[in-house]
Order: sequence, then C-alpha cells, then structure tokens
Amino acid sequence: MTSLIVKNGRVLDPASGLDEVATILIGDGVIKRISGSRESLREQIIDATGLLVCPGFIDLHTHLREPGREDKETIATGTRAAAAGGFTSVCAIPNTNPVIDSQTGLRFIISRAETDACVNVVPLASVTRGQCGEEIVEFGDLVYYGAKGFTDDGHPVMNTEIMRRALEYSAMFDVPILDHCEDLLLSDGGIMREGFVSTKLGLKGIPPLAESMQVARDADLAEYTGGHVHIMHISTAQSIEHIRRAKARGVRITCEATPHHLTLTDEALYNFSTAAKVNPPLGTANDRDALVSALADGTINCIATDHAPHTDIEKDQPICDAPFGMIGLETAFPLLYTRLVLTGHISLQSLVDKLTRGPAGVIHLEPRGTLTEGAPADIVLINLDKEFTVGAEPFFSKSANSPLIGEKLCGRIETTIVGGKVVMHNRVFA
Repeated sequence: MTSLIVKNGRVLDPASGLDEVATILIGDGVIKRISGSRESLREQIIDATGLLVCPGFIDLHTHLREPGREDKETIATGTRAAAAGGFTSVCAIPNTNPVIDSQTGLRFIISRAETDACVNVVPLASVTRGQCGEEIVEFGDLVYYGAKGFTDDGHPVMNTEIMRRALEYSAMFDVPILDHCEDLLLSDGGIMREGFVSTKLGLKGIPPLAESMQVARDADLAEYTGGHVHIMHISTAQSIEHIRRAKARGVRITCEATPHHLTLTDEALYNFSTAAKVNPPLGTANDRDALVSALADGTINCIATDHAPHTDIEKDQPICDAPFGMIGLETAFPLLYTRLVLTGHISLQSLVDKLTRGPAGVIHLEPRGTLTEGAPADIVLINLDKEFTVGAEPFFSKSANSPLIGEKLCGRIETTIVGGKVVMHNRVFA
C-alpha cells in the first residue's frame, strides 16, 4: 500500500540526473516509484507545487553533545534542528563526555537515537582512547557495533605513528578516518586566523600552516598506508592545494567544507563577535574564494555543518575565553543557496549534490542521498523563493550561537520526510 505521495514538485536528484516535475510514491519507508504524472493518487498526499524536492541532506559533522553536555544540545533537540534544516541523516561526533570509544558508548548513541531522534543518527567513534592521542581504539569491534568512521575531532592526532597505525587498521575495514588537521604547537593560544585583521584587533592569530602542514602529513600517510583520510572543515587555500596534488596521485583522500568557511571571512570578528569564533578559524577572502572554487571543481567532496552548539553563558564571555564553534544545521542550505547559488558561484544541482551524494559516498551510506527506486524515502521539500530572517523565529536547537542572526536568506525548508515518515511539514513537527 502506498502510504505517502509527494506530487507536482520539481524533483532534483544529482545522483540519477533527474530534474523534472514528478510524483514520488512512497511505501514501507522506501521510494516505490517516481512518475511524471501530476495526478492525485491515493493515501496521504503532499502537494509540492512550486517546491524543490530533493534527497534528504546528510551531515558528516554534527556535535549532538549527548552524553555529557545536554545543557548545550541533546540527540532529541539536535535532530529536530537537523530536520528543520533538511538533514535526514547526521553523523554524531564522538567528543562527548564520556568519549564514544567503546561498544558501550556506541550502544548508548544507537539506543538513544532509536527513542529520541527524528532523523537518522550515524555513530562515529574516536580514533584514540579518550581522544588522548596515545592509544588507538579497537577498530574491528567498533565497526562491528555500528561505527561508520573514526575521528578525534576537537583533539587532533598529533602523534604521526598513532595516525599511521589508525589509517592501517581503518583500511582493513574500509572505513575513513575523519581528520581534524591542526598542529597544536602552532595554534596554541590562538583566537582567530593570523593576518591583518588579527593584528588590527590585537588578538593572537592561528597561522594557516597549523592546518595545511597536518593536511600534507596525513595525505602522505594515507598514500603510504592505503587508508582513507577525510579532511574535516578545510579552511585554507594551502590545504586545498595539498589535497588537489594528493588526489592527482590517486591518494584515498576526501574533504569537506563548512557553510561558514565558504561564505564568511575573518572580518566577521571585527566586532569581537564570539559567535564567529570557530576552529579552524574563519580565513581571509582569498581562503574563502579558494574554497568556493574547490567546491565548484570537485576538489571538495561534500559540505558538512560542524554544528557546534554552546550555551549563551559560555559564548557571552570575552572573546579570548569563549569556546570555539557555531550552530549550522538550520541555516546551512539557505545560507549557501543565497550566497553561492543565487550569486552564480555554483549551480543548485551542485549544492544539492554536495549535501547528498557527496557525504553518502564518503562513509558508504548509499543508497541514501538519492531518490532512486528502492532507496530509503529520505526527502526534503524546499521553497526556494521564500525569504526569511535568521533568528526571527526561535531555533529548534537548544543553542543560538550563530553569527547569522538578523541576516535575510532565501530557501526555506518546508517539509522533511525520513524513512517515509513526515517528521516536519510547514515548519511544524509531527
């Protein structure tokens, strides 16, 4: 029995090349058929006339904060924020308290997601025990219990030998190391990107070498070991060049860029805004332009939010004391659509591709990320013409640490469907 029909929308699926007005028939949680007919069929019907219909977005980089910092975010609130942003699958970063470095931790995430999440939660595990960088975890055990990748995000693996062994072990199970590239000796005490703006503000800067040197190291390690390294939240022009050269050599290296690094620069900190304090720091206009070019030419495989919620109390401190990070799930698509697609930097199809098929390919989530028959019915409906002001309505996230509050953006997420179930429709949750 068909349980849900989405009709009359512009169906855009970069994975299959589909871009036409069509009707999607959904049953048993999967896509049963895509038809060119606009006629009403049976059962529950959503009329998507005038809307864009595309695969649900996938985020490789979401900080859900549970367990340990439920005052910032929980699996329940974080996945509602994800659904409000059109994301139907999110990868839970393991830098929680305690760190997700054992089967017990993975079981907790999976169990809590089953009861509290409204989108798919994909568990990641840490590379090293406690993210201390000293001893690698039991890769085989954690893959068996559901880990789709490994990352010490927030605590870069400084020890080259440890990183080598991690890539060797992960290669045995064909899972990636999601790599936070930062030389802690070069970045120590830094607040923002080193350069003209940091000098003018009198703030200690983080040189771009702190990232790019680690990118070069880990590209070489991936080449030597045959492992798959995925560079997280890439932010510098130098890093892009290292990745281009590594890809040309056939190295198993992929990378992601965040919406904020693709659209903002270090000038966002001119008013000492703690909301714009992120790690890696916002770069120069040259860095931003290099990232946009790399997104357009395919060097950057996907877009990830690095959704990093913090409480108002934490962010309402002097900039030197406030934590790094900003939220991003609810604003990712409209920000990129407004700043990159409407300005002609990339196509709409490319943007959707980098939010769907791109991330799915990194951690082998296929057939998620496409609208082909038999694929999970994870679908998002978007009003591309709808303009709204960020922050005019409360965020669904527990936190509101965004430098975009007050900005006018286009591209409103109207409906999010996960596994054939409508979890949000007309901005109202089921």
